Amino acid sequence: MSTVNQASLRDEFARLKGEFGTLTAAGKVTSEMAVLVGAMMMLLELMVAIFLEKNTRKNNRNSSLSSSQTGEDESAKGTSGAKSKGSGGQGQPFDKSRTIESTQTIPVSTCGCCGEDLSGVDASEHERRTRIDIVFEKTIEHVDAEIKCCPACAKRTKGEFAADLMGPMQYGLGVKAYVVNLLAAQMVSLNRTAKLMHSILGQRIAEATMLRFVMELYWALGRWEEATVEALLASAVIHVDETSMKVNGRNQWVHVVSAGNLVLKRVHPKRGLEAIRAHDIIPRYGGVTVHDCWASYFSAEFGGVRHALCGSHLLRELSFVEESNGYVWAGNLRRLLQQACAEVSASETKCLEEAAYARLQRRYRNLLTRAEREMPPIPRRQGAPRGGKVAKSDAHNLCERLRKHEAAVLLFAKEPLVAFTNNRAERDLRMGKVKQKVSGCFRTERYAKAYCRISSYLQSMAYQGINPLVAIQMALGGQLYAEKPE
Repeated sequence: MSTVNQASLRDEFARLKGEFGTLTAAGKVTSEMAVLVGAMMMLLELMVAIFLEKNTRKNNRNSSLSSSQTGEDESAKGTSGAKSKGSGGQGQPFDKSRTIESTQTIPVSTCGCCGEDLSGVDASEHERRTRIDIVFEKTIEHVDAEIKCCPACAKRTKGEFAADLMGPMQYGLGVKAYVVNLLAAQMVSLNRTAKLMHSILGQRIAEATMLRFVMELYWALGRWEEATVEALLASAVIHVDETSMKVNGRNQWVHVVSAGNLVLKRVHPKRGLEAIRAHDIIPRYGGVTVHDCWASYFSAEFGGVRHALCGSHLLRELSFVEESNGYVWAGNLRRLLQQACAEVSASETKCLEEAAYARLQRRYRNLLTRAEREMPPIPRRQGAPRGGKVAKSDAHNLCERLRKHEAAVLLFAKEPLVAFTNNRAERDLRMGKVKQKVSGCFRTERYAKAYCRISSYLQSMAYQGINPLVAIQMALGGQLYAEKPE
């Protein structure tokens, strides 16, 4: 068996099938034997297809496995110098910081060659070298309220403190923003965050206090989340996806909805219809939903939703089918979708004209018809109720899905706002997987919900070019809802 591979197995099966066809044509096989062997050949061909699929290794190029599970990602080679698109707001100043800039001039008094006095000669040009440094500065503000005794009634009256001075000591917005940024955005552990803050402030902040900062921001973002839901419902196209996350040792699901510069993530114990109903966005939505063909999104309950399927998922599945069985139709269809994507990207309207779309649709259908001829047919299962069928291969399932959801597969070529892939939603979920790897995730559901809301807000602000420290202070300080002056 060590010498058996995809090519040898396919060639041997084709040879045997050809010899049997020759014998049948020559009349050397009885009709009963021809029917029996033909049925056996059909079953054997189907078994070979499934066997080759099971023995083809899946990786991030031909499946949805992440690159961390499949070794080095070949597609990422040579891109280390590429500029990241998700780094908005890096130049945004932090409104509690100070930039002290000074310029020092190094004079030249004598010629370095002949010793001539140059003190009275003007400089023709300058060469500048710059040093940038950070100096952490702790500010302590004492507020003393006067207490006076009335000479008339002998009662004591104390001055009123500001609303944000609720006790003998509290931390300012800068400290809160820095702590929440470390915990929620940078995913530093509570213990390490406490140590870092101790090195900066000279005093240790209790872990319970830092968790209270997180919950303060979570409560402050309640109105923001409501406004984001309404903005997403008004969007023409939304991207949706879901991924698992451990909460109190059990698997729960983070669902994301993204559009434009908005991201909204919520956690739920379920992945399917129950969670979609609970989040109440897709049931009320009336535009295009881009997703990875998860069956729950196609529920009849969401009749007002139109669908677009992620092209990246389809290309990976087609690559797997081509590699596992060598089907020509899979390679041709993969190249057709890639070519259509390139044409749409190059066009000014970001969609195909009617004639070009009709040609794409015609070629798409022709390839699926060829696929049905190239793949072995699915035989009926003998003795099964209602004429049930045997298990299908991945190739058969993919072909049926492509035919059933043709309009959703090709919608990117018809409507300019529809993307070819669902990478937007997957990218917005990616840091949640990093969070799970770093910390193993959450002990209680309340902090899982807080993380989803806070990370949604910070990602949305990043898309708008706002520094996360500034964004957190805006929310905690109530500036997020402050009315803008006319």
